[in-house]
Amino acid sequence: MKSSYFLGALAAGALIVSAPLAEAQERVQWRAQSAYPAALPQLGPILPTVSERVERATGGNFRIRAMEPGAMVPMLESWDAISAGSLDAGFASLGFWPGREPGASFFSAVPFGPDFGEYTAWMYEGGGVELMDEIMAEHNMKMLICGTLSPEGAGWFREEITSVEDLEGLRMRIFGLGGAVMEKLGVSTQLLAPGDIYAALDRGALDATEFSMPSLDLHFGFHEVANNYYFPGWHQMVTLMQLMINLDRWNELSDENQAILEYACHDITVRTLAEAEANQGPALRELQDEHGVALREWPEEILDAYREAWGEVVEDYKAQDETFARVWESYSEFREEYALWRELGYIN
Repeated sequence: MKSSYFLGALAAGALIVSAPLAEAQERVQWRAQSAYPAALPQLGPILPTVSERVERATGGNFRIRAMEPGAMVPMLESWDAISAGSLDAGFASLGFWPGREPGASFFSAVPFGPDFGEYTAWMYEGGGVELMDEIMAEHNMKMLICGTLSPEGAGWFREEITSVEDLEGLRMRIFGLGGAVMEKLGVSTQLLAPGDIYAALDRGALDATEFSMPSLDLHFGFHEVANNYYFPGWHQMVTLMQLMINLDRWNELSDENQAILEYACHDITVRTLAEAEANQGPALRELQDEHGVALREWPEEILDAYREAWGEVVEDYKAQDETFARVWESYSEFREEYALWRELGYIN
């Protein structure tokens, strides 16, 4: 946790030391579209908060107009808009586009992946950020890690799942590389934007869905149409959010403005983790005690099937995509090196 406090201190320091520079800075105005409505707890305020901190730190010389989902382009089209420069930036998670760049999903969430400490150790100290920069530069984008989610729920199911066979033929909304795993087990998957999920579940177009942590799932009201809530969220044990920036816009920024934006995102990454961890217990109790939700744990048989299917997905992608293979090699080598520390340093 010392590194987290250090990042927070850097962010605070940036706000203090940058003020005398404000008058000398070039004026910058960006338009950035979020994947999440501002009213959505935890995720919604991230882009407006970053915008406010950057504007305050630069004396108003660097302003980011934080826009709602769909304000400029449909949410899932923001990748193209940012790459082309019709949007300066956006806030989302790279796992929304596994079909565009499967390897980039590793920088968002990995099935059966590490906890926050190990994950960010790989990203910041093990080469993950450098790989992310290299890969996303090919799409004319720069990514900043800008927020964290705790482990997610594995999904809301209309019917109880007691065997792997029960999964076959289900229609499910699921995020990132986890979708490829479910496809291996006969699930028909799709990735809907957050605002479209409830309606699809309500009208019967979906048999199941996952979205996020219990506190956010509670906000969307999925318990009103599906009562079986499964854990653990093997597909997203930690989720890193990204500020997606057009690379040309990023390169045009002064060193000071780049640093201020980086520090703002570092700080909010730590703060959102703390907020997420604090909120999940109360949310689970409300879902169970006030709404009668059945909180269920996956049987080992089904978790084993997910693990096996994930191994098959990895081999498929490695054979088809050189970038995926490079990212997997970096990620796996770091986890192998880290394993002894994980075993000895932490209580299981």
